[in-house]
Amino acid sequence: MATKVTILPNGPALIAGDLEVIGVDGKPIQLPTPQMAICRCGASKSKPFCDGSHRPAGFKDPTPTA
Repeated sequence: MATKVTILPNGPALIAGDLEVIGVDGKPIQLPTPQMAICRCGASKSKPFCDGSHRPAGFKDPTPTA
């Protein structure tokens, strides 16, 4: 399965596919599904994973400048 990254508006980055996540201890982190949500807002209590904190934090995607 190819790996796909989808940036959700005002939310996390969804990553799906053949994934292997290695923790800071060098050991693999077992994922419950072949998809994970990565925090983009910085407010998650379970970084690097999204815990939904972007909603109460009011995270908004940066407006691109041209």
